[in-house]
Amino acid sequence: MRLRFDEARQVLKLTHPRGVSRKTALGWAAKQRAWVSAQIGRAEPSEPFVSGAVITVNGEDVRLCWSQQASRTPRLQDGCLVAGGPEAGFARRIEQFLKRLALDTLSSDTAEIAARASVRPAAVGVGDAETRWGSCSSARRIRYSWRLILAPPEVRRYVVAHEVAHLEQLNHGPQFKALERELFGGDIVAAQRLLRLLGPRLRRIGRRG
Repeated sequence: MRLRFDEARQVLKLTHPRGVSRKTALGWAAKQRAWVSAQIGRAEPSEPFVSGAVITVNGEDVRLCWSQQASRTPRLQDGCLVAGGPEAGFARRIEQFLKRLALDTLSSDTAEIAARASVRPAAVGVGDAETRWGSCSSARRIRYSWRLILAPPEVRRYVVAHEVAHLEQLNHGPQFKALERELFGGDIVAAQRLLRLLGPRLRRIGRRG
């Protein structure tokens, strides 16, 4: 049995083998109060999309700004991401803008890196997976977390190189590693370390408290 605290969503998740009853699993989980309290105590607060908040977009700090005079459609200008319309829908419009930007940016990155590898994905999409930054299916469909648009460009492009390499090698063997290194062209270990460091905050951004 396993307990996991999803810090981004502030949710405790319990998994157990199929043969273990729900009652038994919940009874075991109830005995883990000290661990649960420690996890909650260390958790950082969520960072909702509110006017005045600062996020990072494509490696640049950007302040979110709501203005009655601005267009409903968010736009980047002078270090701000500005949107108008009803303030109650501000967060939703900001998230939609970032998802569109993420799809455009990641599709462009993928096309560029895939061309160097002489491969082509069947499709590129974005989502908000809880534990994965990217995936590549046997049908050659690549899917990324839209939150990569909030990460430094080198981190985003590392994930793209990783998934494009899977178009050629659906494994993590030596040939895959060599291709991944060639396609990224940078320090993979440093990019991985930075993603692990920033990952928890990236998953908190845009969440409501």
